[in-house]
Amino acid sequence: MKFFLAIIACAALAVSASAQGRGMAAIPDRPQQQTFDTSKGAVKITPLYNASMLIEIPGTQIYIDLAKPVVFDDLPVAHFLLITDTNPGHMDADAIDAVSSAGARGTRVVAPAAVLKDPKVSKTIEDNTSGAKELANGESDMVDHRNGWTVEAAPMYTVNHKMPNGQPYYPKGRGNGYILTFGDKRFYFSGDTEGTPEMRSLKNIDFAFVCMNAHTMSPEEAADAVKAFHPKVVIPYDYQGSDPQIFAKALEGTGIEVRLLDWYSDKYKK
Repeated sequence: MKFFLAIIACAALAVSASAQGRGMAAIPDRPQQQTFDTSKGAVKITPLYNASMLIEIPGTQIYIDLAKPVVFDDLPVAHFLLITDTNPGHMDADAIDAVSSAGARGTRVVAPAAVLKDPKVSKTIEDNTSGAKELANGESDMVDHRNGWTVEAAPMYTVNHKMPNGQPYYPKGRGNGYILTFGDKRFYFSGDTEGTPEMRSLKNIDFAFVCMNAHTMSPEEAADAVKAFHPKVVIPYDYQGSDPQIFAKALEGTGIEVRLLDWYSDKYKK
């Protein structure tokens, strides 16, 4: 209830500001920032480190998987935080604290149940944000009524990539990938996953951010999965230890635009 009351309050304040003629502040330029046009205006996405990124539309800042070693000196306060999994490279209570604000106009968190059950993260959310929305695989919600964007939780898991004890690195149902819809465009953020049947059957994805690392997919496996759902643009991320050039080479001639970014630069790293 707290989550939805915060959204309503935020929307009311936005309407009030608009009535008084206040315009939204321009989104600043950031290193490697990518611009995606939608029917509701431009969406700008900046790689921060590994799986961490900042999504900006006028008046709204959204982070996905903000975690160490990202530093926050030049980064804005979050309106929304999306967390995919309990892995410390994706879930970081200190990072949540660093970019969050509480109160009716504060930060809202979207995450799977496993994240929200973590004691330290749960306490940080309670103390420093406006609350959390739990989403399970397959669930969706319009989380920002002011800007009219929705989030859908997509399955992310591994079957073939297993820990030494034989258990999958990412069990099915624990974590979420996310599909965000802004206006007429759909953005997919895979989280740590193999090329699952659910990924391969995705429909109408315009822009995809797809992982590839030793615990999820090789570049070749990732390219094969991407060919199946055929986004207009794909950006590899969370690829430490893998060669994204191999991924790009495997997608030549498919009509899918591949953008290679440096997710391990020192700009936002300690």
